[in-house]
Amino acid sequence: MSIQTVGIIGAGTMGNGIAQACAVAGVNVVMVDISEAAVAKGLSTVASSLDRLIKKEKITEAYKVAALSRIQGSTRYDDLKSAQLVIEAATENFDLKVKILKQVDALLDASVIVASNTSSISITKLAAVTSRADRFIGMHFFNPVPMMALVEIIRGLQTSDDTHDQVHDLATRLGKSPITVKNAPGFVVNRILVPMINEAFFVLAEGLATPEDIDAGMKLGCNQPIGPLALADMIGLDVCLAVMEVYLSEFGDSKYRPCPLLKEMVAAGRLGRKTGHGVYSY
Repeated sequence: MSIQTVGIIGAGTMGNGIAQACAVAGVNVVMVDISEAAVAKGLSTVASSLDRLIKKEKITEAYKVAALSRIQGSTRYDDLKSAQLVIEAATENFDLKVKILKQVDALLDASVIVASNTSSISITKLAAVTSRADRFIGMHFFNPVPMMALVEIIRGLQTSDDTHDQVHDLATRLGKSPITVKNAPGFVVNRILVPMINEAFFVLAEGLATPEDIDAGMKLGCNQPIGPLALADMIGLDVCLAVMEVYLSEFGDSKYRPCPLLKEMVAAGRLGRKTGHGVYSY
């Protein structure tokens, strides 16, 4: 059975991005958030994103109208009952995710697959709070969702082959390039990326080069579109630090020790673009 309707919990940046990716691929969406205002903002973001594609002559007005007609906004979890897959895209907080998952698990038919768009929380642990651990999986989309081709599909210890195959098939239908990953802190991409960013802070702290030259070196030498320090500012230095602290505690390996300069900058409130000042000023 292929997935025809996807439920999405959360209309924020990731939730509305996933909704757009589904809708333009011809998949029906029910996007749920706690308030009418949050739902309206999510729908408006999708409409604006599609308008930009019209301006670039990537899609037509009729295509936009058709895509938007496939997204139903709601504040009621009951409306998720029509979905064959429900993706939780709430804030990256374990307790909040558990609360949401328990609520929807009680509502949904046993055949429905539930996925989490977490970037760091254990899929095995999240699956264990539901009654459908074999039908629970991670779908880690990357921001901005409509532009980024990658989806990490994370198998918990209990995830069945059928669940994996259905979700992999859907990701492909959305025009994404999925990779299959075992459950572990940071999965694959962030496990490699964030320690690289942390190492860039050590290089900066040791005075080996200026921030500009460190970033230029990685862009020109490794063909990266953005340098690691500029990327840290974009992600948020507090987020990078939190991820490194998770790795250090989960793996117990000193190679994941957060750079003292990174900790110092977070303590100073220099978190990157969102505060107007990180490694660089904005």
